[in-house]
Amino acid sequence: MTDALITTLGSAFLIGFLGSTHCLGMCGGIASSLSLALPVGPGYRRRQLSLLAGYNLGRILSYSLIGLIAGLPGALLTEGVPGAGMVLRTLAGVVLILLGLAVGQWWQGIMSLERIGAPLWQRLSPLTQRFMPVDRLSRALPLGLLWGWLPCGLVYSTLAWALTQGDAVLSGLLMFSFGLGTVPAMVATGLLASRITRLRQSTAFRRVTGLALIVFGLWTIPWIQHLILSH
Repeated sequence: MTDALITTLGSAFLIGFLGSTHCLGMCGGIASSLSLALPVGPGYRRRQLSLLAGYNLGRILSYSLIGLIAGLPGALLTEGVPGAGMVLRTLAGVVLILLGLAVGQWWQGIMSLERIGAPLWQRLSPLTQRFMPVDRLSRALPLGLLWGWLPCGLVYSTLAWALTQGDAVLSGLLMFSFGLGTVPAMVATGLLASRITRLRQSTAFRRVTGLALIVFGLWTIPWIQHLILSH
């Protein structure tokens, strides 16, 4: 695995991790209600964790599939259109800069992308009722698969970055890493949850990470990278 790939996937994970406050607002209610249908007794914690794992696995698989689909046009452009790779890398850099601004809480305009998926979600959301109450894994997994398509500015902005990768598999991996980043906020409990919450909500930590994403975005833009290297 190259350094560039590690940096890309690591950045996607951090976007999911730091943006998971937004995820809690969108998906946290479902995640917290997964155990309501479970009777308290022997094995309760194991069954609860099983449902949470199934739900989050479904959600991450949906993100990965969406990334794979979004990456196909970029891959075709890169292979068939001269110079398309440079354009896509520039777009990727711009999206990363906008994500950095959102993570650092300086500007949230990119979150307006949520409106794009509203028509699709209107068709999918009634299907989620088929898996309620979520009292077994066979319901938690498909519910997560459906919930992964919920319109979310954070998901869509990361998806816009995934689209610019010029490689469908890499786009899918990027969205998979992003999904993994959202998991701690959804399933962590006890002391670990408290620490994660404090870290995620730390203004200094968010701004340092936001700045890092902005710098990475600037470095991704080919002409800026060339300008820096030429000096």
